This record gives sequence, C-alpha cells and structure tokens, in this order.
Amino acid sequence: MKNIIVAILTIIIIALMVLTASKGGAYHGGELGKVIKDIDKTPVTKKESMEDEEQDELTALRNKAGNVGAVEVSKAYKSKCAACHGADGSGMQDGRKLMGPKLYGQSADKLYKNLIDFKDGRKENVIMKGLLINTDEKELRKFADEIGSFSSQNKGSK
Repeated sequence: MKNIIVAILTIIIIALMVLTASKGGAYHGGELGKVIKDIDKTPVTKKESMEDEEQDELTALRNKAGNVGAVEVSKAYKSKCAACHGADGSGMQDGRKLMGPKLYGQSADKLYKNLIDFKDGRKENVIMKGLLINTDEKELRKFADEIGSFSSQNKGSK
C-alpha cells in the first residue's frame, strides 16, 4: 500500500514539474522574467536621499566602532561574553538592550563570586552554566579581573 501511495505522489510531482516547465516558469524566463528585466532598467532618481542614507549608515558604523574600541577585551571575552553582555560590558549594542545584564562598573570580586555561583548552579542560568562548565577557577578569575577593569579603561563615557 505504501508503495502505491509513493508511486502516485511521484507521478503527481513529475506531472507538476512538466506543467511548470511547459509554461515557462517564473524562474526560467517566462512572462514573469520580463518583470525582472524591467526592474534593471529603472533609473535612480533620488540621488541625494541615497547619499543621506549612506552618510547615516557611515555615522552609525563610526559610532559602533567607537563604542567597541573604547574598551580593550580579550578574545575569550569576545567569544564567550560579548554576544550577551556587549563588547564593553554595558549590556547594550547599537542602542538596544541585550540578553545579559550590564557588567560594566562591577567589582572583580563580585563578578568572580557570580561566575562561581553560575558555574556551581547556585544561580540559575542555563546559558551561563553551559559557557562556564568547562572553565576552571583560574580562567574565571581572569574574566572577573578583565571585566572589573572596564570602568578604569574608559573613564567618563559610561
């Protein structure tokens, strides 16, 4: 019975493929292919507005680069922490709040205690536990010291 159903469905699919190919198909030229050719010939008339948009994008990139470069971080921080806590520990990226809380301005000792608590399961967070499960206490201390030093690297801008 299964073989009969599969054979019928296969015949229907092949018939639909033949029908689509005989009509020219949307992606093989056909009538709808002419629409794409017309789009290519459309002249650009709003040059000034495009330049303004490009300038806005460039300004946004400069601001982002300035924020990211304001605090020096290790590759380990970038790979494990920055996605949730931001490149500078602010908990923000491009003006939006990220998943992780703000780390900037916290003491290294408090951060170390929190990291140990996450690793040992005293604080519940699946993501943090997963990231820290194979991290030894020496590495946790390095993370805490690095993050604790953010405020001294970038005085006055946070």
